[in-house]
Amino acid sequence: MIEGWVTRDANSLLQPMQSVSFSRSSPGETLPTIEVDESRTFQPIEGFGFALTGGSAYLLAGLPAADRADLLEELFDTTDASVGLSCLRLSIGASDLGWTDFTYWDLEPGTADPDLARFNIAVCDPEVIPVLQQILRINPALKIVASPWTAPPWMKSNGSFVGGSLKPECYSAYARYFLKYVEVMRGLGIHVSAVTPQNEPHNPKNEPSMVMTAAEQAEFIKGYLGPELRKGAPETEILCWDHNCDEPEYPLAVLGDAGARAYIGGVAWHLYNGTAEAMSKVWAHYPEKKVYFTEQWVSSHDSFMGALRWHTKNVVIGSLRNWSRTALEWNLASDPEYALHTPSGAVGALGGVTIGTTIKRNPGYYLMAHSARFIRPGSVRVHSGEVDQLPNVACLTPDSQMVMLVMNDADRAKRFCVQHQGAHATLELGAGDVATLRWNMATAVARSEKAGADRKA
Repeated sequence: MIEGWVTRDANSLLQPMQSVSFSRSSPGETLPTIEVDESRTFQPIEGFGFALTGGSAYLLAGLPAADRADLLEELFDTTDASVGLSCLRLSIGASDLGWTDFTYWDLEPGTADPDLARFNIAVCDPEVIPVLQQILRINPALKIVASPWTAPPWMKSNGSFVGGSLKPECYSAYARYFLKYVEVMRGLGIHVSAVTPQNEPHNPKNEPSMVMTAAEQAEFIKGYLGPELRKGAPETEILCWDHNCDEPEYPLAVLGDAGARAYIGGVAWHLYNGTAEAMSKVWAHYPEKKVYFTEQWVSSHDSFMGALRWHTKNVVIGSLRNWSRTALEWNLASDPEYALHTPSGAVGALGGVTIGTTIKRNPGYYLMAHSARFIRPGSVRVHSGEVDQLPNVACLTPDSQMVMLVMNDADRAKRFCVQHQGAHATLELGAGDVATLRWNMATAVARSEKAGADRKA
């Protein structure tokens, strides 16, 4: 028996569908068929979620305690009634969605601090740690990926928070900065699962930002960051790149350096340019390296269903079908006026929720409700056939449920079949519908066979 939940428009959200039984009899009509085969497995799934920016934490912390507790339970609890977020991305220092520029080790030029005595995790964005600790009490297994938007300006070629590059003579100090961050977070009860050397290393215009070429990143990882973390935080992985799908040559160049490759656990990706197939292109060269999708924003100018459909098709289905273990959206929470950003930071990033006088649940929220709620960490992607105008992805969960995320990408209703282990189920989705389907195949087939036997009797 397939049970399902469908979003049709902004007024019909995650609604239960009529259950559909499997049958061993062939369908009476020729329909597009999505074949599911759990014997053909791909990558494990590690989590779905958002970035907990300084601005997001500020908004969450500003809620009355009871309201904040209820919202965080709704977002991070792992029961079927919640969204079930299982992964967060943090900024090491400031991101562009906060009040101001800062790092945790800002020094005046010429100041000596070899032991990082002036490292200060609480220098700005003071709400991040308490909010994160509250989230971890709800979901202690939460996966955390952390990325810097910039190195401390005193380490950079231009001495600025914006643009510039890391000075070679500061590689060692910057590697120790990463280790200090991981160690301090560990002391606060927060395990950082992975770091990337630089958010968007080919974006010099954001605030903050820093440019890092592939050759520079490879040198920094193999000579400094890799050895430092291997020695002091071996449980924290390094992910290279952390930028768009239009430049697979960058991670290929970093991974092509054998010295750097020895310390790299995988590649992180965004999708503001290019297509998700770039992730498979790099994976094909280095299949032992993991793939992570770490950022994509919803614009305040996007329509609700336009955003949900695009992100379902590209961020979740597209990334998972191209080996990603995570699907992360940008920005957990935004304010109604999008005022929380640095002076040259991105304007109009719509959070998963909008926090103002009320709490509004946005396309990102429902994207995660359709995926994170049902595809729990430890699930494994399995084969599901590619069918025109029915993009889909299927995963087998740790509790032996089959989950399929599927959408109708056509401009009219479509009937189709799901085929699994010789049984068929016929479903219909309206134009643009986004649906999550779930079934326990052993139970479904047993019931269909019993029903057939009863009819014969």
